[in-house]
Amino acid sequence: MATVGLQLPVCSRILAGGVRTSCSAPREQLRSSIAGSPLVSRGIFMRTALLGFMSSSAPPAFARSRVDSAVPQVLKNVEWPEKFPFKQEDFQRYDEAPDKVFYEYPRFVTHIDDPAIKALSQYYASVFPPSNTPGVAVLDMCSSWISHYPNNYKQDVIVGMGLNEDELRRNPILTEYIAQDLNENPKIPYGDNTFDVITNAVSVDYLTKPLEVFKEMNRVLKPGGLAAMSFSNRCFFTKAISIWTSTDDLDHIWIVGSYFHYAGGFEPPQALDLSPNPGRTDPMYVVFSRKLSA
Repeated sequence: MATVGLQLPVCSRILAGGVRTSCSAPREQLRSSIAGSPLVSRGIFMRTALLGFMSSSAPPAFARSRVDSAVPQVLKNVEWPEKFPFKQEDFQRYDEAPDKVFYEYPRFVTHIDDPAIKALSQYYASVFPPSNTPGVAVLDMCSSWISHYPNNYKQDVIVGMGLNEDELRRNPILTEYIAQDLNENPKIPYGDNTFDVITNAVSVDYLTKPLEVFKEMNRVLKPGGLAAMSFSNRCFFTKAISIWTSTDDLDHIWIVGSYFHYAGGFEPPQALDLSPNPGRTDPMYVVFSRKLSA
């Protein structure tokens, strides 16, 4: 039986211009450092017991979560604290230099492995409006040279927002793009009720002003529009927020769910475990919600 999240070694994957490591804190470290931490008193879904997953004969992950995964349970019947439970220091990074400096040079690499990419693309295929649906607009936030959308997916409007213009220019699925640092300026430069879908793949852990960004997402989504935040346990450690690097995969589910909840205007968030081969390949999770229709 394999375990989720912390089974991966922190001997990292080396990429051009940075080191992308496991983003989950080791369990033994969590046991010693989280006990008595303010995180516990603030009601975060902290677990120190290892959570097992069967490693074979799993159903396809794209349409529903693995039946033996604890991930969907994290956001069911949550008793949210009255106020947003995080402080400003929770969104600090080891490297506080401007993000534009870190992302100045393009990285034409993928930040999750092929099985995780396939699982994410299949999930998108199961929830996106069909290709070439009149009037549909899609926003890919924190975008890059690849969006992991289904092959040949097309809409009249697919916008990419990211930090590196060279990467965005290479993304074949985008109809337009904007180079913008959301940590510097969380304002999304589009009108109210513009987009049917907003995606963010493996980058929600870098947002230092998540409530501002999620409120903007709600503003630009059409009523009933979908926002899907996907992530793995890999990151550029020095650029991920401290609350992320000091917690584990299930806590990350709770953290992203809290962004939806406290931003307001969203349905109760839900979570899926899309991990295709738990313990053997990169995990993949998605926390999603829809803008309230009324």
